[in-house]
Amino acid sequence: MIERLKNNDLEISKKIRSVFQLSYKVEAKILNATDFPPLKRSLENYVNSNTAFFGYLKNQELAGVIEIEHNDNFTHINSLVVDPGFFKQGIARKLMEYVINTFDSKLFVVETGLENGPATELYKKFDFKEVKQWNTDHGIRKIKFELRINS
Repeated sequence: MIERLKNNDLEISKKIRSVFQLSYKVEAKILNATDFPPLKRSLENYVNSNTAFFGYLKNQELAGVIEIEHNDNFTHINSLVVDPGFFKQGIARKLMEYVINTFDSKLFVVETGLENGPATELYKKFDFKEVKQWNTDHGIRKIKFELRINS
């Protein structure tokens, strides 16, 4: 089940942050990153964020979270994380389907580390196209994808 998470509730933000931390530790290893900014995100940042968080609940446990910014021009997928205990269960795919089917956007945008194979494979399955690559100041090569919806 997917539901909007009330991130301004401290206890809910603690659960959100926990899933982010577990998932980003795996991503940092995949990217060979010693300095990985997403792992430094504070609890207060989650609580005070104006982005929308949607959680995938499995057996009343928060198994995955997608964080988005939506406006009239596009939907930006800021983060998509899955608790490693729930990897390989289609949760990231279900969260992506939810966002694409729920938000009426002509353009969806997402970025990830270039070496993050599972993420890039997922985005390509949804027909996201690579639009840009660049190096960050913390030594990670990033890739940006876009999905344009023609209606």
